[in-house]
Amino acid sequence: MKTPEPTATDLSDTETPEPAAPACVMSFNASDPSGAGGLAGDVATIAAMGAHALPVVTAIVLRDTAEVFESHEIEADVIVEQARSILEDVTIAAWKVGFLGSAEGVAGVAEVLSDYPDVPLVAYLSAVSWLDEDDQQAYLDAFRELILPATEVLVGNQQTLTDVLLPDWDGERPPSARELAIAAGELGASYVLVTGISLPGVKGSEGHIDNVLASPQGAITGEKFERFEASFIGAGETLAAALASLLASGQDLHLAVGEALSFLDQALDAGFRPGMGQVIPDRFFWALPEGEEGEPGDESEPVPDLPKADGPEIPRGPRRIH
Repeated sequence: MKTPEPTATDLSDTETPEPAAPACVMSFNASDPSGAGGLAGDVATIAAMGAHALPVVTAIVLRDTAEVFESHEIEADVIVEQARSILEDVTIAAWKVGFLGSAEGVAGVAEVLSDYPDVPLVAYLSAVSWLDEDDQQAYLDAFRELILPATEVLVGNQQTLTDVLLPDWDGERPPSARELAIAAGELGASYVLVTGISLPGVKGSEGHIDNVLASPQGAITGEKFERFEASFIGAGETLAAALASLLASGQDLHLAVGEALSFLDQALDAGFRPGMGQVIPDRFFWALPEGEEGEPGDESEPVPDLPKADGPEIPRGPRRIH
């Protein structure tokens, strides 16, 4: 008697199920050829956090590791179509917003965000000093009006947040995280994560900076960092992308903030200087071979504190996860 051929149903019953896909995070950001921030930095951070990045290009920034020279915006319709083409196929778990190129770009991104109000949004507010004054004002006005109402956590340096949220602040001291959260809350943002808060005169905190998550009701959590002597680029972008990835995986906000800050601290400690400018966070510090300089637990000086040697540097060897 001939053995019957297995049917499609029979085969499916014995097949190994596909592994679950990682949480997907859509990042709206600029192309940054230095790899320090922008989409390159977001993709690296999101991958390091175990999520999958869906990058949408909003502008092209011309820069090196020392400074930004200029940027070229991408038409809002093109930004929207990039996002919608993949959103029709992939389910996302969080948004990360960086530099959106122009006021029109902000409006395009806000249009996409409005269709997914339940997806958490982490927005990073960067200084946009390379834009001319009129374009800068139009961009920030659009960001305040269209992005902040959809934002769960607004991330930024204390000075940048002050300039944008409280431009008329004339107090003798910088505004507190709560005061910034109140200003952001009036524009619709639920929380602010304020970085780079100086701690002058605080006993036991000399040489440290504070980073605080706050709501209009007050500070919620945070972490103090020892101040690095090196100057970094991409730190705020790294923090925001890490936080978005953790929220995408279902982490509670206060726990996600703590983990994202710890990740940033270690990435900065293992930072490297690929050119003649500033230091870039190493998002894959956890993949460094044992004993390599900059790895947690290594007794040698961290990379950012080392003077730049004359002549070409020897690149690091290949990474391995252990």
